[in-house]
Amino acid sequence: MKKEEMVKKNLDLLNEFMRYAFDHPDVLDKIPKGAEVVILPLDDPELLRENKKTAEQGVQEGKQVVVVKFRKPEAITPELELLRK
Repeated sequence: MKKEEMVKKNLDLLNEFMRYAFDHPDVLDKIPKGAEVVILPLDDPELLRENKKTAEQGVQEGKQVVVVKFRKPEAITPELELLRK
């Protein structure tokens, strides 16, 4: 996977996590100040593998690392219908 694609996918995952955190702000209390957050996408094996490496590298460097595991929700595809009398 190219680095550009990894960055885009990780930004999409971060966006999804932040949406969740907006609705459930208590989740942010579980992240220690100064910790690195690494998202492990359970439905993307290649990105999961790369992000695990990033998390492990952070631990080896002595950083606090919090991993967040989730499956990316499916995109909502609304159907619109104009009702007329």
